[in-house]
Amino acid sequence: MFDVLPGQGLVLPRRAGVLRFGMSEQECQWAVSTLADVRGTWVCQAGWAFTARYEGVDLLAYGDCPDRLGRIDQDVPGLAAVLLSRYQSGPSRATGPSAVPVVLHDVDLFGYPVGEVLAALEPGAPAGVEWVPTRSPSGYLSEVRLSRG
Repeated sequence: MFDVLPGQGLVLPRRAGVLRFGMSEQECQWAVSTLADVRGTWVCQAGWAFTARYEGVDLLAYGDCPDRLGRIDQDVPGLAAVLLSRYQSGPSRATGPSAVPVVLHDVDLFGYPVGEVLAALEPGAPAGVEWVPTRSPSGYLSEVRLSRG
C-alpha cells in the first residue's frame, strides 16, 4: 500500500521507507529500489528524475527544480514531486480497482469509482495533492500527483 502524506511525501509499500520532500535523488532511488527496478528518465526543469513500476502502479519521482523565474530562494532542492499512475496496457480509462492501494486519509484513491472517492474526501484534495478525475463518476482515478503544496 502506498500511503499519501500531504505536504510531506509518500510511504512506500512493504516497509520500503518514506519518500519525503527534500530527500536526495540517491535516498529516493535507494528506497524505491527495494520494491522495483528504478530507471532514469527526464522531466523538464528537474535536475533528476526516475521511474519504477510496482504491482501495476507507475511511480515517477523528480527533484532539484530551479525556480522558473530565476529566483534562487524559490528553488526546490531534493525531491519536489511524485506522480503515481495506474499502468494500463489497453484502453486509457481505468475500469476497476488497482492491484495495490494508494491511500489518502484512509480512502483508496485507485480502489473505488471516482464519485465515491470524491464524496469521501469532501471538500476536496488537500494542498499538495492533485488528481485528474475521469469524465464518468463510475470511472476510476488513474493518476495522483504529490508535491510540497
